[in-house]
Amino acid sequence: MTIKQNVRQILNELPAGVQLLAAAKTREPREILEAVEAGVRIVGQNYVQEAEKAYQVVGGRVEWHFIGHLQKNKVKKAVDIFDMIETVDSTELAAEIDKRCAQAGRTMPVLIEVNSGREEQKAGVYPEDAERLIGEISTLKNIRVMGLMTMGPLGGRPEDSRPYFKETKRVFERIRASNPPNVEMKYLSMGMTDSYRIALEEGANVIRIGSRIFGERAQG
Repeated sequence: MTIKQNVRQILNELPAGVQLLAAAKTREPREILEAVEAGVRIVGQNYVQEAEKAYQVVGGRVEWHFIGHLQKNKVKKAVDIFDMIETVDSTELAAEIDKRCAQAGRTMPVLIEVNSGREEQKAGVYPEDAERLIGEISTLKNIRVMGLMTMGPLGGRPEDSRPYFKETKRVFERIRASNPPNVEMKYLSMGMTDSYRIALEEGANVIRIGSRIFGERAQG
């Protein structure tokens, strides 16, 4: 099936209120363009440099979300390109985004990345630390916390990801119920090509799909 057919098939099966993000890591700008022409409204990128290249071709007709690990020295460029940063996991990164947004005269919507699998080698805050981080950064004037994002451990059966999505949803609901100032708990970004159906069942309203849209990445 073509990229266009893949996108249309996914969009047709998504419940109302769920947003499809096309995870475009290593994809050519022309592939991204094809997905956009089929109805994709959010493109996710893991690397600022790759996003710059794609942005030159696709431009502002879609929302751009940063979904990789953002280094502080890349924040200035990221603020120029992206409409949301989904992977904030420290006060230092949030402060840098806030500073660069102040210089650019804009406010950046962000999601807090939750390391729901508590994997030492992975970015993200542990579920029990998400609320504290939100409290620390919600006073920053040029960012706005809009929800949570999680990956869950990779590999295994899709069903294996359910407990991690469940826990992240619990944290999301707890924070939303506490109604912290300057925070709008609107987005829960969970699930990828293998696991997005489980994520939908557990309350995701943003899913990040790569290979189901674009096909498997070339190896090597």
